[in-house]
Amino acid sequence: MPITRLFDFAQNALDNFPKDDFLVTKKNGVWKKTSTLEFVNQGNKISRGLLKLGIKPGDKIGLISTTNRTEWCIMDLGISQIGVITVPVYPTISVADYIYIFDDAEIKYCFVSDKELYEKLIDVQKQVKSLVGIFCFDDVKGAPNWKEILDLGEDDATQDEVEDLMKSINEEDLATLIYTSGTTGKPKGVMLTHRNLVANVLASNPRIPRLKIDYKELKTLSFLPICHVFERMIYYLYSYNGFSIYFAESIEKIGDNVREIKPQYMTVVPRLVEKVYDTIYSKGTGSGGLKAKIFLWAVKIAENYDITKPKSFKHIIADKLVFSKWREGLGGNILTLVSGSAALSTRLNNMFHAAGLPILEGYGLTETSPVIAVNSFDKLKIGSVGQPLANLDVKIAEDGEIIVKGPSVTKGYFKAEDKTAEAFTKDGYFMTGDIGHLDEDNFLFITDRKKEMFKTSGGKYIAPQVIENAAKASKFIEQIMVVGDGEKMPCALVQPAFDLIKNWAKIHHISLGDSNEEICNNEQVKARIQKELDQLNSHLGKWEQIKQIELTPDVWTVEDGLLTPTLKLKRKAVKEKYIKLYNKLYGHSA
Repeated sequence: MPITRLFDFAQNALDNFPKDDFLVTKKNGVWKKTSTLEFVNQGNKISRGLLKLGIKPGDKIGLISTTNRTEWCIMDLGISQIGVITVPVYPTISVADYIYIFDDAEIKYCFVSDKELYEKLIDVQKQVKSLVGIFCFDDVKGAPNWKEILDLGEDDATQDEVEDLMKSINEEDLATLIYTSGTTGKPKGVMLTHRNLVANVLASNPRIPRLKIDYKELKTLSFLPICHVFERMIYYLYSYNGFSIYFAESIEKIGDNVREIKPQYMTVVPRLVEKVYDTIYSKGTGSGGLKAKIFLWAVKIAENYDITKPKSFKHIIADKLVFSKWREGLGGNILTLVSGSAALSTRLNNMFHAAGLPILEGYGLTETSPVIAVNSFDKLKIGSVGQPLANLDVKIAEDGEIIVKGPSVTKGYFKAEDKTAEAFTKDGYFMTGDIGHLDEDNFLFITDRKKEMFKTSGGKYIAPQVIENAAKASKFIEQIMVVGDGEKMPCALVQPAFDLIKNWAKIHHISLGDSNEEICNNEQVKARIQKELDQLNSHLGKWEQIKQIELTPDVWTVEDGLLTPTLKLKRKAVKEKYIKLYNKLYGHSA
């Protein structure tokens, strides 16, 4: 059957890849499996139940979950196949942002995962006229439960109405509104049609590496927020290929879950890759003695690995002694990790390839559904984000900005014709806001965010993201923000890797004190981090070199508003929070 609407993926999975463990969520310590048939049947129940509730095509329904879970996917299916528009929202945003999004989208009902979110949304409901009701996936005392909708739809006498609505839905119809988290200003509702997402799934599909493994054996672990278009598109892609989709319990339990499930595929963000490597490094060097020496020897081999050449004899030995353990730590079956959201360190990418854990780096935006380009096993260049998808027309504008046109590009922003007009060129190309170039083999390389580039008082342009990504390869640096717009030189605010620094201090008999503030005020700590940056500076132009740093005593998080939900820096928020440290860097008065 041709796939033109999002809900077609479910029927395709049932027709071609029926399995007992299509969706799997851990509840009370047990992995609860939902078969493909049960998934489709429950989706139909949700559709019938919503229609009995008075929901009509074009209405908006919010979906918010603290973790990815089976219920979210069932709701997504049931909502989409009756022409209703999903509005997936991050669980970590503020009440003010919830109110803005719900009011802007005119959300009628909302489904949330747990008690904490339910109580948060009760406060929102009081201030949003359109919001009629809130349902909870978990059993929460006093809260309407999503099973009430399933019960409403138990009688299949109205299935003909569902089928008629499915037939009436066009690929150009709006399927979802995704509000960009943004690093500044109010969120914008990105309008994505069925065609946008379906086109992106089908064009991305050839980039998936495959081995001759029965589809019934193929598993994935999903943990990046499914409300984000990257993981959501990947979810449809998994469905299209008949993979079993296991949902991780939490970011903290990924290590345990991956060893239990032993998946072949996972999506990652660069920060997770960095944390995985930091854990590997700490374990590899922690035992000391001969084992640590062998580990560091293997690391050197990985750093110098050339993917275009056969593995050396030393590499084969290192694989048996060291790299095989890296793979075991990720379940032992990984075929590939797919990385998006931000630039990945070339050094780490190379090392993971050397260790038999190939990372396929890609690039895209919410507005492009999301993939614009992605590497594949057949066509790969480390440091690039791969070649553009075959159905997209990607160009580099005169100022270096990447612009794109194609079937997965949004129609625009909801209720914001002015912002839509600003986002496109006169001839219809979407302006990504990213600077990059295409090489002679049509591989795309990202330089920086156009809006994040700044100019020093000496007139030199700085691309901070490139420097930051290189700096975060250091195990001493958890987060870093390069600053200096309009100043005489670049400097940086640095969040140290506190746990690692405590271990380092213990080994070197350095007294740090008990608090993060004391760690940040310790001159030896500051000198050690500066040493890491001095090494980086040796590879930068004089005008780009970080001249001074200040250490921040807090861990930068999504919850405190310093990072977006995809772990990108909220530059304005970071600068505002640490304005005293910023002023100290440049000798400004408060």
